[in-house]
Amino acid sequence: MEETPDPAVENVSERRPWGSFTILDEAENFKVKRLEVLPGKRLSYQRHRHRAEHWFVVQGTAKVTLNGREILVNTGQSIDIPVGGAHRIENGPDGGPLVIFEVQTGNYFGEDDIERIEDDFGR
Repeated sequence: MEETPDPAVENVSERRPWGSFTILDEAENFKVKRLEVLPGKRLSYQRHRHRAEHWFVVQGTAKVTLNGREILVNTGQSIDIPVGGAHRIENGPDGGPLVIFEVQTGNYFGEDDIERIEDDFGR
Protein backbone atom coordinates (compact mmCIF):
# COMPACT_ATOMS: atom_id res chain seq x y z
CA MET A 1 0.00 0.00 0.00
CA GLU A 2 1.38 3.39 -1.03
CA GLU A 3 1.53 6.11 1.63
CA THR A 4 0.27 9.60 0.89
CA PRO A 5 2.87 12.27 1.77
CA ASP A 6 1.96 14.47 4.73
CA PRO A 7 1.46 18.01 3.32
CA ALA A 8 2.73 19.45 6.62
CA VAL A 9 6.25 18.13 5.87
CA GLU A 10 6.24 18.89 2.14
CA ASN A 11 8.96 21.39 1.25
CA VAL A 12 7.70 24.59 -0.37
CA SER A 13 10.08 26.38 -2.75
CA GLU A 14 9.72 29.85 -4.23
CA ARG A 15 11.82 31.73 -6.77
CA ARG A 16 12.67 35.37 -6.13
CA PRO A 17 14.58 37.93 -8.25
CA TRP A 18 17.62 37.34 -5.97
CA GLY A 19 17.49 33.50 -6.05
CA SER A 20 15.18 31.12 -4.18
CA PHE A 21 14.14 29.74 -0.83
CA THR A 22 12.78 26.40 0.35
CA ILE A 23 10.86 25.97 3.59
CA LEU A 24 12.34 22.88 5.25
CA ASP A 25 10.38 22.81 8.51
CA GLU A 26 8.01 24.96 10.51
CA ALA A 27 5.94 24.94 13.67
CA GLU A 28 4.13 27.49 15.82
CA ASN A 29 7.33 29.12 17.13
CA PHE A 30 9.92 28.53 14.37
CA LYS A 31 10.52 28.23 10.61
CA VAL A 32 13.59 26.82 8.84
CA LYS A 33 14.48 27.87 5.27
CA ARG A 34 17.24 27.07 2.79
CA LEU A 35 18.19 30.25 0.86
CA GLU A 36 20.15 30.35 -2.39
CA VAL A 37 21.41 33.81 -3.39
CA LEU A 38 22.54 34.22 -7.01
CA PRO A 39 25.93 35.78 -7.83
CA GLY A 40 25.70 39.58 -7.82
CA LYS A 41 22.30 39.59 -6.09
CA ARG A 42 21.06 40.62 -2.66
CA LEU A 43 17.84 40.59 -0.70
CA SER A 44 16.09 43.79 0.34
CA TYR A 45 17.37 45.77 3.32
CA GLN A 46 14.58 45.01 5.76
CA ARG A 47 13.45 44.40 9.32
CA HIS A 48 10.84 42.29 11.11
CA ARG A 49 8.66 43.11 14.12
CA HIS A 50 7.78 39.54 15.08
CA ARG A 51 10.81 37.34 14.46
CA ALA A 52 14.53 36.98 14.94
CA GLU A 53 16.70 35.11 12.42
CA HIS A 54 19.83 32.98 12.68
CA TRP A 55 21.75 32.55 9.41
CA PHE A 56 24.25 29.71 8.97
CA VAL A 57 26.32 29.84 5.76
CA VAL A 58 26.85 26.36 4.30
CA GLN A 59 28.34 27.41 0.94
CA GLY A 60 30.02 30.61 -0.22
CA THR A 61 30.55 33.93 1.51
CA ALA A 62 27.69 36.18 2.58
CA LYS A 63 28.03 39.94 2.82
CA VAL A 64 25.62 40.81 5.62
CA THR A 65 24.51 44.32 6.44
CA LEU A 66 23.21 44.54 10.01
CA ASN A 67 22.07 47.94 11.31
CA GLY A 68 24.29 49.71 8.77
CA ARG A 69 27.43 47.63 9.47
CA GLU A 70 28.82 45.25 6.80
CA ILE A 71 30.06 41.85 7.96
CA LEU A 72 31.49 38.97 5.87
CA VAL A 73 30.17 35.58 6.96
CA ASN A 74 32.08 32.63 5.50
CA THR A 75 31.16 28.97 5.05
CA GLY A 76 30.72 27.38 8.48
CA GLN A 77 30.02 30.70 10.22
CA SER A 78 26.73 32.16 11.39
CA ILE A 79 25.17 35.45 12.46
CA ASP A 80 22.13 36.36 14.55
CA ILE A 81 19.63 38.98 13.43
CA PRO A 82 17.60 40.35 16.37
CA VAL A 83 13.92 41.28 16.20
CA GLY A 84 13.75 44.77 14.68
CA GLY A 85 17.34 44.69 13.37
CA ALA A 86 17.77 46.22 9.90
CA HIS A 87 19.43 43.54 7.78
CA ARG A 88 20.34 42.39 4.29
CA ILE A 89 22.16 39.40 2.88
CA GLU A 90 24.10 39.53 -0.36
CA ASN A 91 26.19 37.09 -2.35
CA GLY A 92 29.71 37.96 -1.21
CA PRO A 93 32.88 38.98 -2.98
CA ASP A 94 33.84 35.51 -4.27
CA GLY A 95 30.73 35.51 -6.52
CA GLY A 96 30.17 31.75 -6.30
CA PRO A 97 27.03 30.00 -5.10
CA LEU A 98 25.72 31.19 -1.71
CA VAL A 99 23.60 28.80 0.35
CA ILE A 100 22.31 29.72 3.80
CA PHE A 101 20.14 27.94 6.32
CA GLU A 102 17.88 30.43 8.07
CA VAL A 103 16.17 29.63 11.38
CA GLN A 104 13.42 32.06 12.28
CA THR A 105 12.12 32.22 15.87
CA GLY A 106 9.24 34.29 17.18
CA ASN A 107 5.48 34.39 17.14
CA TYR A 108 4.68 35.24 13.49
CA PHE A 109 6.44 34.29 10.24
CA GLY A 110 4.26 35.69 7.45
CA GLU A 111 5.86 37.42 4.47
CA ASP A 112 3.84 40.52 5.42
CA ASP A 113 6.14 40.98 8.45
CA ILE A 114 8.79 42.41 6.10
CA GLU A 115 9.36 46.16 6.33
CA ARG A 116 11.50 46.94 3.29
CA ILE A 117 13.87 49.85 3.84
CA GLU A 118 15.60 49.53 0.43
CA ASP A 119 15.00 47.08 -2.42
CA ASP A 120 16.81 46.51 -5.73
CA PHE A 121 13.64 45.11 -7.30
CA GLY A 122 11.11 47.87 -6.55
CA ARG A 123 9.01 45.86 -4.12
